[in-house]
Amino acid sequence: MGLGVDWAVEWLKLSADSMARHRAELIELDRAIGDSDHGENMDRGFQAVVAKLEEAPPETPGAALKVAAMSLMSKVGGAAGPLYGTAYLRAATSLGDLADVDAEALAAALAAARDGVVARGKAEPGDKTMIDAWTPAVEAAQKAAAAGKDPREVLDAAAEAAQAGAESTDELVARKGRASYLGERSVGHRDPGAASTALLLRAAATAAGNGTGTGDA
Repeated sequence: MGLGVDWAVEWLKLSADSMARHRAELIELDRAIGDSDHGENMDRGFQAVVAKLEEAPPETPGAALKVAAMSLMSKVGGAAGPLYGTAYLRAATSLGDLADVDAEALAAALAAARDGVVARGKAEPGDKTMIDAWTPAVEAAQKAAAAGKDPREVLDAAAEAAQAGAESTDELVARKGRASYLGERSVGHRDPGAASTALLLRAAATAAGNGTGTGDA
């Protein structure tokens, strides 16, 4: 059984809850190697997403993700708005008008989201960016889908891998963005974009009813 629009809307609502709860943590992560606004921007952006969803309830998962994309692009400052906006827009385009998202379609949508972030930000794994969470998440999702897992298991695998990927950024030297100016001094700090990516993917798994709690949605 696939995932429908109720899952997508719940994912975005849980994402808003998560960004609100982790706002201070993301601000602190960004204060260490960025400009301190990631938590504030993500919280504000997802509150706007929820407001838009309530104004005009979407009919498909793709439509819900498109609402998220447009809201984040217009409301979130810094690099996060364009990057996450592109991710959700590419995922929405990948899903198209599907009313029921199976494991293969889900893995493809996550890959499209990751590829959108790469196209926009030009980052690669190891650069200490959100790609260090996105790439292992996509790989885990693709592996789970190929193994015949259901969409909930695919999301859980993606969320677990994203959390591990976010944690891996602690010891990386930043090579992209504002953090790259710090060079070796960026070591020992988690990338805030990778951290928020892990939280968002955990919210997706939790919304599907298969979250294990790792990463704290």
